[in-house]
Amino acid sequence: MPEPRPDVSPRTSTATATTPAPSTGPTTPSDPTPGSPLLRILPGLLLSFAVAGLAYGLGMLVPVASPALAAILVGALAANLGLLPPALKPGLDLAAKPVLRIGIVLLGLQLAIGDVIALGPLTIVVIVAIVGIGMASGLLIGRALHLPPTQALLIACGFSICGAAAVAAAGGAITPRRREGENAEEATERLETQIATAVALVVVFGTLMIPLLPLAARALGLGTDASGTWAGASIHEVAQVVAAGSILGGGALGIAVLVKLGRVLMLAPVIAILTAVERRQAETDRTSADSPAGASSPAAKRPPLVPFFVLAFIVAVCIRSTGLLPEAVVDISKPVQALCLAAAMFALGTGVRVRLLKQVGGRPVVQAALVTLVVAAVGLGGALLAA
Repeated sequence: MPEPRPDVSPRTSTATATTPAPSTGPTTPSDPTPGSPLLRILPGLLLSFAVAGLAYGLGMLVPVASPALAAILVGALAANLGLLPPALKPGLDLAAKPVLRIGIVLLGLQLAIGDVIALGPLTIVVIVAIVGIGMASGLLIGRALHLPPTQALLIACGFSICGAAAVAAAGGAITPRRREGENAEEATERLETQIATAVALVVVFGTLMIPLLPLAARALGLGTDASGTWAGASIHEVAQVVAAGSILGGGALGIAVLVKLGRVLMLAPVIAILTAVERRQAETDRTSADSPAGASSPAAKRPPLVPFFVLAFIVAVCIRSTGLLPEAVVDISKPVQALCLAAAMFALGTGVRVRLLKQVGGRPVVQAALVTLVVAAVGLGGALLAA
């Protein structure tokens, strides 16, 4: 079922009729900020990291508060209230893409392949099954609910792999495709709204699982190993797994974190597959005479076989796996990674449009709930087998 054409507005709603006409480039308009490139990007970039710092501080004070969700909500609120001048756009664009990818690369420094292998072959099979079944079920459920394919894919990635980071990585690998009569900026805003929706859902449902999964584990009489494996296999965000593992107590926390990091490791192959599909679609769009946007569509530009940030993520994992990286560097990389991701979420949040959210209604929530149940059920079965 084709997606309805969204009613969109510019990223910065304060722009008026006197704003210069858009250029033919891939993003926006005219240059709202004269001067050197550094001066143009600083306002938006500094604002993104300022909001990220506040969101990170909130997360330190209130552990269940997600910095990513807080940042994305602030960005969406500011944009829809018309509080963001056009001069912020260059810096926001930088935060939404390069800064986001830096955060994903830094996530690789938290992973050591040896630790995941030590979980044993059965647990590794369970991890692969959770990601594969979660992705497949998410796409099928999204199709049954008549969700836009991109929205369904983003939710499936976030709920199957590693939450907001997976949503952001998948969003970075997807080329915004213009519909008939839609310009490049409108297509980008539509994608940003879908990313923000998926991030918000993954945080909400993952947070609900923090108290619910330990309660269910105790009700089922699961032991330390089984409950830890279930938490790591089923809960969406690494921070949420840590919170649930702490409630479970004993050695469950360590097992939960390792299983979760095994799921994070699946990010690289999934994004590589997604990119290969994007390349094939780009080739189809270029050659098909029936393509709505024709050869001028952004999809006609083939993405790289493997995105550079995915390669950098793999390199970061390999560096950590050597054991040569000082623990102090690993410790510093964690808050830096969280700040980069929160800054990117704020920037993406400024592209969210309430009108677009109203168009899909509650269907993404239904998909998120069902995928959560599927992942939790597969995770429980795997935990019982591996225990």
